[in-house]
Amino acid sequence: MIIHTKPNASDTDVNRLAKETESILFHNGEHNVLVTPSKMQSPPDGFSEIIDQSWPMASDIQLGSKSYLNQTREIKLGSVSIGGNTKNTIVIAGPCSVESNSQIKQSAEFMQKLGITALRGGCYKPRTSPYSFQGLGLEGLKLLSKMRAEFGFTIVSEVRDATHVDHVIEHADVIQVGAKSMYDHGILRACAKTQKPILIKRGFGTTLQEFAQAAEFVLSGGNPNVILCERGIRTFETKTRFTLDLCGVAWLKENTNLPIILDPSHALGYRYGISDLSKACVAMGIDGLLVEVHPDPSVAKSDAAQQLRHDQFAKLIKDIKPVATAVGRNMV
Repeated sequence: MIIHTKPNASDTDVNRLAKETESILFHNGEHNVLVTPSKMQSPPDGFSEIIDQSWPMASDIQLGSKSYLNQTREIKLGSVSIGGNTKNTIVIAGPCSVESNSQIKQSAEFMQKLGITALRGGCYKPRTSPYSFQGLGLEGLKLLSKMRAEFGFTIVSEVRDATHVDHVIEHADVIQVGAKSMYDHGILRACAKTQKPILIKRGFGTTLQEFAQAAEFVLSGGNPNVILCERGIRTFETKTRFTLDLCGVAWLKENTNLPIILDPSHALGYRYGISDLSKACVAMGIDGLLVEVHPDPSVAKSDAAQQLRHDQFAKLIKDIKPVATAVGRNMV
């Protein structure tokens, strides 16, 4: 259950209500907000004078539920906004990993020419092998900050674990929580303490309920700026890297109030089908598309097979614009 207290409610009464209901308590700028365990379906007796509104919930998808806020949250990403009434679909693009100054500058120059406003690049890489490239770390974040200063990009970069979450929050404009880190409460709670947008990727073995509940850790800590990213789940199929769950996206759009971004690069794992998948994603009226692009994928230090060449990405942008127009979306 979510409870809003009246503006004139005293701190003593609000704290007493929070204690009795075992609530998480924060202020959203207008109201004290209390979030109780979902098993509570009505406010306790004796507090009617301080309660403004209450929403019983069927599950612990609460602050992110359409039952609480019927409209998708509007979130500002640098110079553009997604969600709300914007009808905007942002394209976030760049290499899987920041590998060098020359590589990320080549990427930045190319993205600026295409009108891309959000540049992605991994600096702390959650690899499955300890012998693979692990990222440039803080040096990579500083290179991304340099690209923002020079080109004006909104910077998107991933947190691998809680040891460097503060560095990523400091240098990135959008903090990405990767699929392998989605359950890391240390990361989620650190992200709750900032007001920067948090992009949470769905774990490849995660249910929709678990995915949406991960967002609740950030929302309940007082950061309303959470975006969900579907990037493919593990199924019985072996011919593709993962399976992009568009059915799950439809469910998230229907039941949550959070903007939704899709990542076809990680889902398929091979560049040959990224353009077709991107068209399908945009046709669903999503809030954003995340695509990996490298100046020369043949020498990429991570995920080489799924990164598009610059010419392939330019064609993808050209191909998806009519799709966006057909479903009433603005590519930004």
